[in-house]
Amino acid sequence: MAGAGAVASGVAVSTQIAAVAIAPKAAAAENGLARTPQMGFNNWNTTGCGSQFNEAMVKGIADLFVSEGLKAAGYTYVNLDDCWALPSRDAAGDLVPDPARFPNGIKAVADYVHSKGLKFGLYSSAGTKTCADNGFPGGLGHEKQDADLWASWGVDYLKYDNCNNTGADAQTRYRTMGDALKATGRPILYSICEWGSNQPWNWAPSIGNSWRTTGDINDTWSKMIDIAHQNQPRAQYAKPGAWNDPDMLEVGNGGMSDTEYRTHFSLWAQMAAPLLIGSDIRSASPATLTILKNTDVIAVDQDPLGKQGTVVSSSGGLVVMSKQLANGDRSVTLTNENASAATVSTSAAAAGLPTASSYRLANLWSKAVSSTGGPISAQVPAHGTVMYRVSAGTGSSTGTTHPLISASSQRCLDAEGGATEPGTKIEIWDCHGRANQAVTLTAAGELRLYGGSQCVDAYDKQTDPGTAVHLWTCNGGANQQWRLNPNGTITGVQSGLCLDVTGGDKPAGNVNGTALELWTCNGGANQQWSLG
Repeated sequence: MAGAGAVASGVAVSTQIAAVAIAPKAAAAENGLARTPQMGFNNWNTTGCGSQFNEAMVKGIADLFVSEGLKAAGYTYVNLDDCWALPSRDAAGDLVPDPARFPNGIKAVADYVHSKGLKFGLYSSAGTKTCADNGFPGGLGHEKQDADLWASWGVDYLKYDNCNNTGADAQTRYRTMGDALKATGRPILYSICEWGSNQPWNWAPSIGNSWRTTGDINDTWSKMIDIAHQNQPRAQYAKPGAWNDPDMLEVGNGGMSDTEYRTHFSLWAQMAAPLLIGSDIRSASPATLTILKNTDVIAVDQDPLGKQGTVVSSSGGLVVMSKQLANGDRSVTLTNENASAATVSTSAAAAGLPTASSYRLANLWSKAVSSTGGPISAQVPAHGTVMYRVSAGTGSSTGTTHPLISASSQRCLDAEGGATEPGTKIEIWDCHGRANQAVTLTAAGELRLYGGSQCVDAYDKQTDPGTAVHLWTCNGGANQQWRLNPNGTITGVQSGLCLDVTGGDKPAGNVNGTALELWTCNGGANQQWSLG
């Protein structure tokens, strides 16, 4: 949040320039926190100051972190944003939790979050008031009092905004709160939300654990990619304990396509950005959870070397980034910012890889493995990103056996009822690891089940959208040949159409027993697959 309502006041441009000019290159704060970018949840993009922002919501998010596997994937912090307090301090000058939203107080909420093995975060602003309309009490002039209070409540994380700042020097305001947090003796991750106004990457690393490099994100492709562009040049400032922050994730809020959300998540991971879920996971779709729980992409974000990826090339909306990883691999993102599909390429040398005769490409979304003699290249859909983990060597998914998992349902491609007869429906079903879900990928492009005796087949060699997909004796026909694409789609060689979960663009289309069909490729999650 960077000023929804109240705005920063009286900050003269000349003052900003002077402050930047004298700022020394900052060393890391080294408070032992955020050795990798922080991961968690912030409610603002979901609730704002709405009535659903309350104790029950926060506890529900904590519960889901555990039950949906988000905690296991690395998400740790459950954070409150603006509007948690009453509009005025009490007689002693202390902040007072809103009793309508938090009838048991903030400490009780923090205790509940801690009981789940998670950490709890809170919000304030380095000004007289916070950023919400009409504002709530800010921390300016109350730094020690507020920090001590938060520490007594068990707060583990502070997001400190920049509204109503009276024109006071940013470094002084943020350093004062940082000193107050440190003096509590409680380890509190310090997230500086200064919006990049005074080039915080030059001074914030010695004060806090992350700093916003941009204004607020919103749930549109244009804003998300613009923020990525603003954050990409700051790679040299990121390090363990100190991270560039291009704002929270919009994944699952509904304003972008599944393909665009994959790009969003891929780029944030490649930029070693904090991964803070900004959608309501109480109503998250399986497609949203598929993105948020991609542990291979998360591993790039959380790589202990602590390098932010850098732009290798950018021309005509085709952007390549490379990130050095602790084990010597490189993460490479191929992003197509254009409105139509395009081939995005780079070389191993440009990506920073050592000279080798062959390179192993592990696709972090489709989970397919391939090799290249040099070029790292893929056909990338509009607004899409293909993300590879690249190392010297060889590899191939051909000849291997896996479940095929649908992104829209997190269910597996399945021969109905374990039947082996030709004509058996191919459907989705809860993944269980039996032979009717074990798909062998052949050099001929077949998807074989039951140890290779039966093939996934487009009915009667038809090529129209809506053609049923069923089981049939393998015969080498083009209607039994499939292409696993770098963007996670699977297309029929004969038809050029995508393997599609029928009606899977809606929740009702992702239940057990939903049939597969051929359909025009559209980038939907019900046409995205990964090898289990």
